[in-house]
Amino acid sequence: MSGTWKDGRAPVPSAPWADTLFGTTRFSWLWLVLRVYLGWQWFQAGFHKLGDPAWIQNGTALKGFWTAALVTTPKPRIAFDWYRSFLEFLLNGGHYAWFAKLVVAGELTVGTLLILGAFTGIAAFMGGFMNFNFMMAGTASTNPLLFTISILLILAWKAAGFYGLDRWLLPAVGTPWRGASARTPG
Repeated sequence: MSGTWKDGRAPVPSAPWADTLFGTTRFSWLWLVLRVYLGWQWFQAGFHKLGDPAWIQNGTALKGFWTAALVTTPKPRIAFDWYRSFLEFLLNGGHYAWFAKLVVAGELTVGTLLILGAFTGIAAFMGGFMNFNFMMAGTASTNPLLFTISILLILAWKAAGFYGLDRWLLPAVGTPWRGASARTPG
């Protein structure tokens, strides 16, 4: 990048390898693999919960998760007092009943959007936000890996959904491709 923007500010140049990896369609095949993998993980998690009354009817599964996260002996699972207070507030207020449904809907929505390649950057951000909250509640499991993939997809938002609905959705909302560059990988 060279020159200045209309308002006189100078753009900050980025590394050519980063532009190629995250900003061109040359690596869209890689983002397709990671996007579908991550989407499938979210979709499976939500679909599994969809048939479980402890998630859909009364939220007792989430209540159990929050209760286990708040245990402090022999060692606290939650490292930050503000997050502990937040979960205690939700637990004591009985918010698990409606919040569990929100978790299921979020997992299914993020999974579906990622698999279809629709608004991939936003879907990856929402999935990463869920992973972040699971990790804040003291669970590791696959969350660090899924969070990392989410970050990569967020960075590659312009190309990650090229082999998906974003190929048509993003230009329709005015970003990121112009003209023939959207039609041919390269």
